[in-house]
Amino acid sequence: MIAVARSSEKLKELASQYGEDRVGFVAGDVTDSQTAANAVNLAIEKFGHIDSVVLNAGVLDPVGKIDQVDVDSWKKHFDVNLFSLVDLIQKSIGHLRKTNGTVIAVSSGASTSHYSGWYAYGCSKASVNHLIMALAAEEDQISAISVAPGVVNTEMQQDIRDVFSKNMNQDTAKKFLDLHNNDELLPPLVPATVYANLALRGFSKELNGSYLRWNDELLASYTS
Repeated sequence: MIAVARSSEKLKELASQYGEDRVGFVAGDVTDSQTAANAVNLAIEKFGHIDSVVLNAGVLDPVGKIDQVDVDSWKKHFDVNLFSLVDLIQKSIGHLRKTNGTVIAVSSGASTSHYSGWYAYGCSKASVNHLIMALAAEEDQISAISVAPGVVNTEMQQDIRDVFSKNMNQDTAKKFLDLHNNDELLPPLVPATVYANLALRGFSKELNGSYLRWNDELLASYTS
């Protein structure tokens, strides 16, 4: 596995935990095209092939009313949430064609539902769903799927409570606060297990091009 993140500290911990023979990593900004190139090159150098790509880059910022968030902030958001994904697909697709590989995108329920102030995030995740649908339709040698992970106990949730809630309406902010207070946020390992199993096992043509939630009955066999 090749892991990519902005900071090297967590990546080093991952490689140490699972062994450098199994885990390589690239520390870098996903909006820098060289980061994707380095990840692909390292995968080929270390393992000789690429079987699956999991697209997990994403930010929530900016959050706010349509007339209170400047377009440049939207562009920066899309650079992370959409264009970095396109870049990695483009750089890895030749290798994926050789292995009949898979592309698995981390989407969001916000791609199909409205959340107050989440204009950019909802739009970018809806675009990710379409990207996956189009990739599955046009690439016969590749399978692709988009999966929403549910509401997961991550730093993004903390940012929602501590930073972004002031830019949401009261009902939306309360929803996420209540999930936290009631201990109803999903542990990251729960949806991560689904993504890992999709990458390791592959999936049927029935699922190819789909957008599904992590707990959809069609993914039941991937939850453990």
